[in-house]
Amino acid sequence: MKPAVVLMAYGSPSDLADIRPYLEDIRSGRPVSDAAVEELTERYRRIGGRSPLDDVTESTRGSLERELGFSVYSGMKHWTPRIAEAVDRALEGGADTIVGLVLAPHYSKLSIDGYRERLEAALDGRAALRFIESWHVHEPYLDVLADRVRGTEAHVVFTAHSLPERILALGDPYRDQLLETSQLIAERAELDSWSFAFQSASATGEPWLGPDILEELDDLRARGVSSVLVCPIGFVSDHLEILWDIDVEARERAAELGLELDRIESLNDDPAFVRGLAELVRETVSVPST
Repeated sequence: MKPAVVLMAYGSPSDLADIRPYLEDIRSGRPVSDAAVEELTERYRRIGGRSPLDDVTESTRGSLERELGFSVYSGMKHWTPRIAEAVDRALEGGADTIVGLVLAPHYSKLSIDGYRERLEAALDGRAALRFIESWHVHEPYLDVLADRVRGTEAHVVFTAHSLPERILALGDPYRDQLLETSQLIAERAELDSWSFAFQSASATGEPWLGPDILEELDDLRARGVSSVLVCPIGFVSDHLEILWDIDVEARERAAELGLELDRIESLNDDPAFVRGLAELVRETVSVPST
């Protein structure tokens, strides 16, 4: 066996000029309004003009490759380098087994399946695939997050990207996995006060999973909480949903409420986190394909 990893992330526009085609890619080529482009452009301006996601993913890729001792290629779901490009490079390098690893620990059909479909289409049977669907209870991941919240006197709010509420009727495990992760981290860190909230819901005209982080801050303040530490368990890298939704929107709401708000440092390419990813990959390549 000659394995290679295709390490996948959502992707982000390279610069402000790429925002319209980026949004069109997310919408599968459907037209995007000028208002939507301008709104997203302004958010990127507020965080410095571009997301660090590409740089963080590349740094994580390099660290993971050194830890594993075999090739790791990065592929983005909605931007470049594409997942298909990563697959081609892996096969050109002689890989006969591809490990698909998404930098998102929790499974939902609406999110993780999209990565798998792109990966399978690009492979087209040219190599074996071992796809990691979720790693929300993988101990190294839990431990590195527990280390970031242990000892805090603030109320901890665990967060993740919201999804449409309709997934619950389909038996999707996304919300349950998030709550399980939160509970396990809280137990490891011996937290006295914590809760879970969603963030980053889109305005699609249908109900999304809640409570939203802004609503949660309102509720916590009403209950007499004075300080909050946000721990975004659904996001492992700094990007717009961290730098805007937490560092701008949530901080602004907290300031209005007279609530002290901080957040943990993102996992990014933290050595302990990367070692955990390497362990996850090794566990995957050591068992037969199913």
